[in-house]
Amino acid sequence: MNKQQLAAKIWESANQMRSKIDANEYKDYILGFIFYKYLCEKQEQFALKEGYTKEYLVNLSEEYDESVEYFKENLGFFISYDNLFSTWITLGRTFDVSNVRDSLSAFERLISPAHKKLFDGIFDTLQTGLSKLGESASSQTKAISQLTHLIKDIPMNSKQDYDVLGFIYEYLISMFAATAGKKAGEFYTPHEVSVLMSEIVAYELRDRKEIQIYDPTSGSGSLLINIGHSVAKHMDDENNIKYFAQELKKNTYNLTRMNLVMRGILPNNIHTRNADTLEDDWPYFDENDPVGTYDPLYIDAVVSNPPYSQSWDNENKESDPRYSRFGLAPKTKADYAFLLHDLYHLKPDGIMTIVLPHGVLFRGGEEGEIRKNLIEQNHIDSIIGLPANIFFGTGIPTVIIVLKQQRKKSDILIIDASKDFEKVGKNNKLKASDIKKIADTVVHRITLSKYSKVVGKKEIRENEYNLNIPRYVDSSPADESFDIYATMHGGIPQHEINLLDEHWKAFPTLKTALFTDSSAPYTELKTDGIKKTILEHKDVKSFINAFYLAFGDFNDFLKRQLLEQMETLKIQKEQTILGDDIFKRLEDIALVDKYEAYQLLDNSWSDIAQDLEIIQTEGFDSIKQVDANMVFKKKNSKETEVQEGWKGHIVPFDLVQTSYLKKELEGLKAKEDALVDISSALEEILDSLSEEEKESQLIKESKDAFVNALIIKEAKLLKAELKKNDNFKKDSYEQKILNVDKLIAKEKEVKKEIRIRSESLHMLTKETIENLSKSQVYELLELKWITPLISSLNNLPNEIINTLTTKLQAMATKYETTLKDIEDDIKTTSKELSAMIDELSGNEFDMKGLEAFQELLEVDNGS
Repeated sequence: MNKQQLAAKIWESANQMRSKIDANEYKDYILGFIFYKYLCEKQEQFALKEGYTKEYLVNLSEEYDESVEYFKENLGFFISYDNLFSTWITLGRTFDVSNVRDSLSAFERLISPAHKKLFDGIFDTLQTGLSKLGESASSQTKAISQLTHLIKDIPMNSKQDYDVLGFIYEYLISMFAATAGKKAGEFYTPHEVSVLMSEIVAYELRDRKEIQIYDPTSGSGSLLINIGHSVAKHMDDENNIKYFAQELKKNTYNLTRMNLVMRGILPNNIHTRNADTLEDDWPYFDENDPVGTYDPLYIDAVVSNPPYSQSWDNENKESDPRYSRFGLAPKTKADYAFLLHDLYHLKPDGIMTIVLPHGVLFRGGEEGEIRKNLIEQNHIDSIIGLPANIFFGTGIPTVIIVLKQQRKKSDILIIDASKDFEKVGKNNKLKASDIKKIADTVVHRITLSKYSKVVGKKEIRENEYNLNIPRYVDSSPADESFDIYATMHGGIPQHEINLLDEHWKAFPTLKTALFTDSSAPYTELKTDGIKKTILEHKDVKSFINAFYLAFGDFNDFLKRQLLEQMETLKIQKEQTILGDDIFKRLEDIALVDKYEAYQLLDNSWSDIAQDLEIIQTEGFDSIKQVDANMVFKKKNSKETEVQEGWKGHIVPFDLVQTSYLKKELEGLKAKEDALVDISSALEEILDSLSEEEKESQLIKESKDAFVNALIIKEAKLLKAELKKNDNFKKDSYEQKILNVDKLIAKEKEVKKEIRIRSESLHMLTKETIENLSKSQVYELLELKWITPLISSLNNLPNEIINTLTTKLQAMATKYETTLKDIEDDIKTTSKELSAMIDELSGNEFDMKGLEAFQELLEVDNGS
């Protein structure tokens, strides 16, 4: 089971197990247990590495002072054998909730003084929440036992990029956030938003050897960790990144610490505080040595997603150095208080990104004054308008604001990315291509029609420092308009044809081939076969050839990158390498959206990366591995996990069958087709029965009812009758019953053959995977990883041609029928209807009514 499947399985079970417990609370329990398991296994791995025997570890307790101190010195904590997570599992029925309480209390007692800030109280939320898992000790024990057995299979030893633990932890946080409603905002920033902020920050810091990053409203710590991952791509040693985090809520603060520790970050690189960011700024010194430890906190990058528009106490804050330069945010909205706090902690060459509600761009009063000061002092670098409903628990529009302490430029880049997203459930979600387009636009400060604009300070002043995005970037689609002349007289307006100017530049002579007079104000299509004309045109053929030439050796490039280096390549960096290569190939190709091509890469990349992680972790032979296919089935009213055949660890069974077992697969397919034919023949006979025949035999409209009502009841009798008579008539009821009897027998026989062939093919596929040659492995991975991507990329020119064809056809149809044509049709129809009325007869009142109707028709007809 790969990490995605394991994470989904744990989530599904955990969500059922929590029953009526609030999702926001239950997450603290399961994530707390996962963290405790991590610490236990970390200690066990360290002990074995240090030469401790398993026999010695079984007896390890607090009484062994020297060993206890050695573990505390190296790990920051000590856990006795009796309190290990693995020991809980072995206790079986003797396990009790008291084991957990005692273990957590002992952990708190045995933290190293040097690691006190990192671990102190980290299990408080779990400890106090145990009582909520059941009304009695026995029910609590049962709930905890279910939880521990659920997570016991999570591997805790992260190798290379195969960070199963981190993935599952992040996955569970995101899933709990999706069900936690408004409370989700307290602890989770959607992964896509985190990645976007990370890419912007990472590019800015790409040349630095040592980096400090800070999140003053850290929540679960996911945003901070994503920033670290992106920054690490540009560094030789990720241990040169220091993490600073501050969080108000104790349970969420604990999530931050757990998340940072489990990512393998060195304890000395983790600095966390449980405090109110606005009321209690990060201290400049250690309280025990204020003079010797004085060290103001100035950071390379500050990232945050603070609570939106919350109230705060702004009294006596005028002299606070965080706010004194710019002004105080109003009591009812702390948005700018958080922003100014972040900005204050930036180094002169630092960068910050903050998520805030859209209103900070245009609200007046104190906020308007702060915004003016920030603009005039040249701190705002970029503004990114995000899609609505992108965050869990709130649908309000939000923006990411990028700020710096020192900037060479005085303009502001404004991006409206609110229209770019995909719908996932109830929320909107940024696609990989959306993220890359935004990040590229910020990095290169690009102005794009209906998307982004670099705005000078003069224009902002003219707008009275109002930064509302629609004032500068109009991303709304153009309203459909109708040309008056063309509506009355027909023809396609030249100004509407010119809306496709990008295509006419790419295909310089195509317009002449399509329209009768490409220079006249109104023109007509020359051809009914628009697509055929386009496809056969020399400009279009040149375009398609140029595309295929640009990607002619892309298949070989992917084989070199992915297949030849599969065991050594850097997975985190590889997608960037492939994306850059695609962009380079498209530099001279018109019309093709490079971000659409990048999305196709990303669509394939998640599966490729997952396979690469397994190969690099488990070795080349993992490709030839098959796993038991475990499914849940109901047994005695309980969901039980049982094996249902086998599945490839990396290589799918169906890919092996279509590649190397075609004969066996075709034989199975032939039998399946025969079964379909039998079913169709049975249905055909059923349809041929009269209603009387069906009713007399209580036959319903289904094959099964037909079989039950007729075959079992009558087939034997009819066979006996057939012996007495030479024959039944071909279309007789009796002969139909006998035909059905034969078909049922044949159906049973074919089903048996299908079952035998299917089982045989299944086991042959298993055997084939286990005995693959090296060349076959490469061939199959090429078919799985590379072929689908190449195919989807090669389809891009066809999509462009189809889009152009559709637009041209719509133009032609739009003005095909003029208003004059419609008016003439009405007149003709009215005359015909009036003539038909003349031929009608009726009583006195009928005729008066028809006469009045004719008068109306004549009025409408203009006569």
